[in-house]
Amino acid sequence: MSFVYILTNEAMPGLVKIGMTTTPVESRMLGLDTTGVPLPFECYYAARVDDMARVERALHEAFGDHRVRKSREFFRLDPYRAKVILELLAVEDVTPKGQVVQDASDVQALVAARKIRPRFRFSAADIPAGSLLLFSKGSDFVATVLDDTRIEFRGQTTSLSASAATILQELGYTSTSVAGTEYWLFEGETLDDRRRRMEELDTDRS
Repeated sequence: MSFVYILTNEAMPGLVKIGMTTTPVESRMLGLDTTGVPLPFECYYAARVDDMARVERALHEAFGDHRVRKSREFFRLDPYRAKVILELLAVEDVTPKGQVVQDASDVQALVAARKIRPRFRFSAADIPAGSLLLFSKGSDFVATVLDDTRIEFRGQTTSLSASAATILQELGYTSTSVAGTEYWLFEGETLDDRRRRMEELDTDRS
């Protein structure tokens, strides 16, 4: 069996790890959770593929200009962009349904890290009220921006993270704490990446 995965890490905002493994993705993730890594990795998407070396090489070459360091598998990249390509080459989606952690304290650490994230504001990402958002795991899920921090989803006023957690649970995922900005899309990019891009533009102008 051969697999290619896209991992994110709450302690490394804006970075993704694109790699391959012949062992289950969960085992690979646990193997990466060493004392040199502050928080566990989370799997944004993983796929069983026919030729993992070819697929991984294609992804690395496609996003080569985003590579942080030549000898490492880390890219400053929106994970959704890598997922779109990997999906086309996938034989089977093998993204873990639950959080892959050593113990309960790791889950608590992830929840605590998300709580200290700056609150997402649509105005900071140049997204006006009334805009439509699509969910990265299925175009059937659509939300409408209500104001600077809230959305309407299925007729209810809610937050990005609460709605994302609801959808993921419906899809069979067990995690109850997610960063909604990593899953909701506007104009083809995650809100997380769009906010970061806008902040970089503002820095360049100043």
